[in-house]
Amino acid sequence: MKVTIENKKGLYKDLKVFIEKETMNSYMDEKYEEIKGTVALKGFRPGKVPKEILKRQFGKAIFGEVLDKVLKDTTNKVLEENKIKPAGQPKLDLKTFGEDKDLEYVISVTELPKVEIKSLDDIKVDQYIVKIDSTETDKRINQIAKNQPNFKDVTAETKATEGDLVIFDYKATVDNKDFKGNEGKNVQLTLGTDLFLKGFDKQLIGAKKDDEKIVDATLPENFPVKELANKKAKFTCKVINIKNREDVIVNDEFAKNLGAKDLNDLKFLISKQINDEYKNALNQLSKNKILAEIEKFKVDEIPENLIEEEVKILSEGMTDDEIKKDKIKFQETAKKRIKVGLILNEFGEQNNIKVTEQEIQAEIQKQLRMMPGQEKMVIDFYQKNPSAVASLRGTVYEEKIIEKIIEKAKVNKKEISQDQAEKILKESHNHDHNHDHDHSHNHEHDNKKNIEVEKNIKTTALTEKKPSEKTTKIKSSSDKIKKVSKK
Repeated sequence: MKVTIENKKGLYKDLKVFIEKETMNSYMDEKYEEIKGTVALKGFRPGKVPKEILKRQFGKAIFGEVLDKVLKDTTNKVLEENKIKPAGQPKLDLKTFGEDKDLEYVISVTELPKVEIKSLDDIKVDQYIVKIDSTETDKRINQIAKNQPNFKDVTAETKATEGDLVIFDYKATVDNKDFKGNEGKNVQLTLGTDLFLKGFDKQLIGAKKDDEKIVDATLPENFPVKELANKKAKFTCKVINIKNREDVIVNDEFAKNLGAKDLNDLKFLISKQINDEYKNALNQLSKNKILAEIEKFKVDEIPENLIEEEVKILSEGMTDDEIKKDKIKFQETAKKRIKVGLILNEFGEQNNIKVTEQEIQAEIQKQLRMMPGQEKMVIDFYQKNPSAVASLRGTVYEEKIIEKIIEKAKVNKKEISQDQAEKILKESHNHDHNHDHDHSHNHEHDNKKNIEVEKNIKTTALTEKKPSEKTTKIKSSSDKIKKVSKK
């Protein structure tokens, strides 16, 4: 095989590859030997079909398979030997090919630019240790108690008031006619929450146990029986029981119901939870600052094909007029995201950072915990969307790279109060909001597209991959603890 580099212009180059017909014929002979034992032709014993017969019968198909394999293998070999990392998929242009002929083709490739990462060692990072006041822990526990009220039975003469729990059966009609799904049994409704149908629960105020009340309400727009959507319905309600709200007593029993050993153990767990929330949020600030610093690094040339691809991602779902109007802004944002991705990827490769399948599964499990009741939806999403798994891999890869950068960075540890932490987070939020204002449409679109709860890092990185794979969009999500757990 002979390789010559032609038309070299910056990151763009053509590589002419020449493979003698003798080499191609040897590949063909190997393939004929491989299939000889599997072909059954009348008049010949298995494995004894002459090559000339096989050539007449299957020559074109075999040559197609051999050509595909040779092109794939030699292209990868040429790129590796010439130390070329392609930005996107190389294009192949066949010049000469055919059975018993030399193979000549041209690889047109855009090379990834060389990036300098020595400056990463000079990055300064603030790491915060937040002191949590015990009053904040008590406040959080009281809030949990408030959101988990107890109810106690009332006397038969007690009238229902706002905040009471009313248990009732109902039968509904529209225009005095029954309809599918018009009956309910043992329905529980806290008066004043307006969670059933708009204005429904207010009409039960003043009812007593065993009363029968007529309630008028409008069926919702998404009612299963489409022809009844937005129709006025009459509900005949039979009140079975009324319960008064009773504040939960914060004690050891309350703590045990939440999975703690006792109240002191619950306070420890809640304090740790609050601390972790601040730690995660402040760590995210440190990561964002690192990304902002990387944006300032210089990369001499960014491949146009990567910019075009990133602009498509940024403008997905927008009209042609909207894209045209913000084209320059999209291109500038695309360049920044690609530059950050190139630098992170180079750092990842030099530090041999890899993502394991176990780490991917752990990230999916984290998302399952963040979306209770929707576990099947999350699992189905990843099973049906390989690109979503690739994006998740990018998220984990980026996180591991940034963690490694922080390890090597000049870390300034600061112990701060909760009020100081709140101030830092608030100032950062206001800064990010102003900085991202011009791209708010795109961020809103991204949030609709993705299953992650919250997207904080908005960069594109060339995630760990083989040379022929495309760039992958990086997204990160921040955890919010839903319940107390020792895990």
